[in-house]
Amino acid sequence: MSKPRYVLALDQGTTSSRAIVFGRAGEIIAVAQKEFPQIYPQPGWVEHDPFAIWSSQNATAIEALSKANLATDAIAAVGVTNQRETTLVWDRETGKPVYNAIVWQDRRTSDYCARLKREGAEPSVTEKTGLRIDPYFSGTKIRWILENVSGARARADAGKLAFGTVDTWLLWQLTSGRKHVTDATNASRTLLYNIRSGDWDADMLKLLGVPRSMLPDVRSSSEVYGEVSANLYPAGAPIAGIAGDQQAALFGQACFTPGMAKNTYGTGCFLLMNTGEKAVPSRNNLLTTIAWRVGGKTEYALEGSVFIAGAAVQWLRDELQLVKSARELDELAASVPNAGGLFLVPAFAGLGAPHWDPYARGTAVGITRGTNRAHFCRAVIEAIAFQSADLITCMEKDSGIALKELRVDGGASRSQPLMQFQADLLGTPVVRPKSVETTALGAAYLAGLAVGYWESRDDITRNWAVDTTFKPARPKAEMHALRADWERALERAKSWEKSG
Repeated sequence: MSKPRYVLALDQGTTSSRAIVFGRAGEIIAVAQKEFPQIYPQPGWVEHDPFAIWSSQNATAIEALSKANLATDAIAAVGVTNQRETTLVWDRETGKPVYNAIVWQDRRTSDYCARLKREGAEPSVTEKTGLRIDPYFSGTKIRWILENVSGARARADAGKLAFGTVDTWLLWQLTSGRKHVTDATNASRTLLYNIRSGDWDADMLKLLGVPRSMLPDVRSSSEVYGEVSANLYPAGAPIAGIAGDQQAALFGQACFTPGMAKNTYGTGCFLLMNTGEKAVPSRNNLLTTIAWRVGGKTEYALEGSVFIAGAAVQWLRDELQLVKSARELDELAASVPNAGGLFLVPAFAGLGAPHWDPYARGTAVGITRGTNRAHFCRAVIEAIAFQSADLITCMEKDSGIALKELRVDGGASRSQPLMQFQADLLGTPVVRPKSVETTALGAAYLAGLAVGYWESRDDITRNWAVDTTFKPARPKAEMHALRADWERALERAKSWEKSG
């Protein structure tokens, strides 16, 4: 039998599930994608049907293998990457979820988080977990389920319920309930994991009222966790890599040296800078997180999160219906030299780093009689870049490292006007690689390394190649004035829900 020649990456995102088959040079052999429904029970709440997550992911795996005309024994390994923080709780015996998945964007625990902050819990939480107390993370979502779903608390205390982020749910399904595991990157996003000791933290479990029996085993990001069940595709293939989507993208971008950074422009924007084996505490409201754990060594990153980026493009397309596609939005945005004084703050789910304001809401300021849909398109693109630039400024202060270049990926990184405006704002080159599917590619690399498909990180670095470099082209003084106006717009968006 010939040696398996490909790696399958399962990329479970916020709005869609994808499966990509990669070859040895990191090239895409086949890709399949399937969107699934978003559930909004009330303002600020966002949920997914756990079985819609699984069925869409399973369907894409079958479709990608079919497109590539591959038998299951042609798959050397399977890597999993996922939307992080999204929280699932299910019955260990039946495998049935007790509630919908509560999505990372969900803000229902805002008041509880505010109470914990008032009680002075945050310094200890940040020291242990590297995170802030915010509805974004999994811990308060687990607590909400245990407190609000009938019988859930008693069943959890009896050891009958399992918690998982999306990677854990997929592993459970892929192995027919035999494996309840996660990796260090996903564990580090729960508010329950001590990123320095490398284990679930008893104080955090007590603070949030989460029984330890619910939690998965925490493993490295690159090892064989189990095999795909015989009744699924690709049956028998080793599942050998797990990383949260942003850490996977950092790995896929070959950001292996401290000071290297990437920004993923997806539903949200996520900026990570590698800080090596040192967990750098943030003085500027960023997060300290685990980049990956490979070969017994844990490496760390600084992270800043923009909750709404590409989702603002979808909002303009679907809710306002100003454009029919992202391409049309790009063309309209490029048709005007600027947004005509319009600033759009897309704080639809509050503001992430560095503001951490769950009560902020979307705001448009500077509208005049001459404001048209091209200006709105331009303002949406500029808002994504403004939010990212704010994170980079904080990151440079925390790390003491001036950014030499920003590596970019994700769907919105294909936008020429966005990437150029980002370079202009930063005064730093923005570099887009030939493969912008770096999230899935990172998961593939982690899985492939575990089974010897790729021998070392050097193989990955050699695969990384530049597509386009966007160089700053506008005067610094002009960009500085725009950032000052952006700050004014931000102030008008903050604390809106609370004061309303």
